[in-house]
Amino acid sequence: MLSYRHAFHAGNHADVLKHFVQVQLHEYMNQKDTAYTYIDTHSGAGVYALDGSFASKNAEFDTGIGPLWTRTDLPPALAEYVALVKGMNPSGKMRYYPGSPWVADQMTRPEDRLRLFELHPADSKILADNFRKADAHKAEQGERSRGKRVMIERGDGFLSMKALLPPPSRRALVLIDPPYEMKDDYRKVKDALEDALGRFPSGIFAVWYPVLQRMESRQFADRLKRLPAKEWLNVTLTVSTPGPDGFGLHSSGMFILNPPYTLEPMLREVMPYLVKVLGKDAGATFVIERGTQVTGAAAARVGAGGTARQPVGNARRASPLSGTGSLRLPGQAAVPRPETPPADARRPDGAAASKVGASERAKRFSRAEGAAPAAGARPERATSGRPTAGRPTAGTSPARPRKRT
Repeated sequence: MLSYRHAFHAGNHADVLKHFVQVQLHEYMNQKDTAYTYIDTHSGAGVYALDGSFASKNAEFDTGIGPLWTRTDLPPALAEYVALVKGMNPSGKMRYYPGSPWVADQMTRPEDRLRLFELHPADSKILADNFRKADAHKAEQGERSRGKRVMIERGDGFLSMKALLPPPSRRALVLIDPPYEMKDDYRKVKDALEDALGRFPSGIFAVWYPVLQRMESRQFADRLKRLPAKEWLNVTLTVSTPGPDGFGLHSSGMFILNPPYTLEPMLREVMPYLVKVLGKDAGATFVIERGTQVTGAAAARVGAGGTARQPVGNARRASPLSGTGSLRLPGQAAVPRPETPPADARRPDGAAASKVGASERAKRFSRAEGAAPAAGARPERATSGRPTAGRPTAGTSPARPRKRT
């Protein structure tokens, strides 16, 4: 199925979250002199015309990049992202919006490499045309051609990524952003990441995903937490309360494996601002989680109130409708679990319950020394010093009661 066209959603709140995080990941990679490879498994068209027939149909950019366009109080990380978008619009009017390949092209250095994949035939052609036009424009300005710095291929990014890992420089930033129009996309992302981590455990892998009411979406982040990466970071942005019909994209997330240490502090600063500016009702919120693969549990979970709290339960045992575990629906309260009494709880008579129980069980299975066996019982027989409780051992036959004469 290749019906998805990102042009309908260009510049919406999900793009804001995805691309401003992407900018910060490039900033971190650029701190070292060693070149790195940027891999985009689902590149899209690269550039989108906001006044075109696709983007203007629903005008989702009016609730995404639109509210940020004229703000003068942007946090520094967000201001850098908005400045990049404005760089595509020198007239000052919001006409074009960059996709992730264009963001990468602007943020990477001449020595870095871009490997872009897109399976949709129309978007793949538009992507190549956009970069060809950009090359021609730079040539007119006296800048040399990119050469092999940027390579664009029409194909399956999940499969193509395998041949590129590990990269020659042993540094890579991978963005995975499928359309999720099919349920199978969630499984493909997890399988591709598991394979990629086996080939290149130290790479930075960033995954955008929608937060929907469907089961695959609600369980997705919990499954990624159990991938064999040293650390992970998960951030979600919700701009409104989901409707009763479950339709519409109200929330999305970015899941980063091997995240930079600078990313979480930046998110704590920016996410409250995004909720304030892009939020539509009281349901607007954000969540930041970080943790390790060892337990799959978050080391810290920060919500819109700014308070850290631990996730509850185990995703594999939790029901999304029960209110327990990490699969609770937005706004659903947790069901308290019954407390288990401590092992050394005391009886009224002062004896330890556990010890008394053991003593009582022992009485039921033992008899006083010298007591006669019960009628019809077989005598016990020992071999090598161990009681066999009436069971025969190798080379012996069970004892039989003697017949009275």
